[in-house]
Amino acid sequence: MYETSINERKLSEEALERQIVYIEKCKEKVREISEELGRPLKCCTQTFGCQMNARDSEKLLGILEQIGYLPTEDEKEADIVLYNTCTVRENANLRVYGRLGHLNTMKKKNPHMIIALCGCMMQEPDVVEKIRTSYKFVDIVFGTFNIFKLAELLYSRWNSNGQVIDIWEETKEIVEDLPTQRKYPFKSGVNIMFGCNNFCSYCIVPYVRGREKSREPKYIIREIERLVADGVKEVMLLGQNVNSYGKNLESPVSFAELLKEVEQIEGLERIRFMTPHPKDLSDDLIAVMRDSKKICNHMHLPVQSGSSRLLKLMNRRYTKEHYLELVEKIRHEIPDVSLTTDIIVGFPGETEEDFEDTLDVVRKAKFDSAYTFIYSKRTGTPAASMDDQVPEDVVKNRFDRLLETVHETAHAISNRYEGKILPVLVEDIDDHDSSMVTARMTNNILVHFPGGKELIGTVVDVYMDECKGFYYMGHRA
Repeated sequence: MYETSINERKLSEEALERQIVYIEKCKEKVREISEELGRPLKCCTQTFGCQMNARDSEKLLGILEQIGYLPTEDEKEADIVLYNTCTVRENANLRVYGRLGHLNTMKKKNPHMIIALCGCMMQEPDVVEKIRTSYKFVDIVFGTFNIFKLAELLYSRWNSNGQVIDIWEETKEIVEDLPTQRKYPFKSGVNIMFGCNNFCSYCIVPYVRGREKSREPKYIIREIERLVADGVKEVMLLGQNVNSYGKNLESPVSFAELLKEVEQIEGLERIRFMTPHPKDLSDDLIAVMRDSKKICNHMHLPVQSGSSRLLKLMNRRYTKEHYLELVEKIRHEIPDVSLTTDIIVGFPGETEEDFEDTLDVVRKAKFDSAYTFIYSKRTGTPAASMDDQVPEDVVKNRFDRLLETVHETAHAISNRYEGKILPVLVEDIDDHDSSMVTARMTNNILVHFPGGKELIGTVVDVYMDECKGFYYMGHRA
């Protein structure tokens, strides 16, 4: 049932074998440079954007460490600096250009420094041309489809005098079993699919991430089993639209069916996923969440707008009424679920009536929290050329009113766990008090309580003393 085509499997295996050869070649080169300089070489990776990018960066860092680089967070002491870029908003591009100027100054002091750019921003032809002509000190440029080639591209740069630019417009292969260096030893993201077919009118992602392509279930299961054996307790299944998972496989598998398979992995304690799309969230998925002992009781369900008219212009393919019916269905089946969302304010043509519809959805859906955004015109998307761009002062007023409404509705339900004992996954020492730790409930709400670093990565029971709005204070039960 879970077999991929022979040709695609062969392509993936051949690509992996080729990269293993280049990793060994790079190891030797790193040893040579290290001996010449009399010190180990260091790498610094910077991630811009979403959790998909963060997971890609873990793979890129894994390759660099296998080659022989030591990780550092200080760009000034790095021998290779790699930016994994985001291009969802144009100011993300400007931010990268600004930081490149600083890297150029550093590179003049360290001629061995390699500067590499990859990610979504590099999938834009005008960006690549600008890098080629105006930022000639950048050594390596590659995109979202060939991150597995980092070792090969690095070796090519060492054996050439100019920039190495390798941008793929698409790919049919998914290279499995790449080395990975995780940020957290106890939790990990796991890509289950790549790309997007939705083409929301404001979004650049389908143009830079390509069409949807799902990984075979057996590879996903194998990866999670290895993660669990390495101490991972929680996984986040990642995709631009996880509801579409498995549709393009040779033997189609639904996302709900995949979740059932992941549920069976012994030793795995928590399962999260993002992001589902309201237009095709299935009853089967809701039922699997309801019956699961491992899937966290949290769903991030982006609404973007409460106006059916604007939703149509956004090409979201659902209405306000459909969204609220879906929320009601989810809450009926999973009463204790925490719902969060994304909302855009100031989409072209948004009227006061449209905005009031958005506030109405916030009040009725009762989100635990919402990620709120002011619409940002993104060149290359249909929305960028739409008429009736909303004046800045009007948008700012609506944005403030939205935040106020979100806070009001969230506050009304956020204290529902006071006085309860709940299991939490301890993630880190508290930023503000080293005698405290920060942990996360299954519904994604943070809780702070007294504890030490020995608790990090463990699941403990905590008594919820007091709700502080979007987080709790507690103590060990």
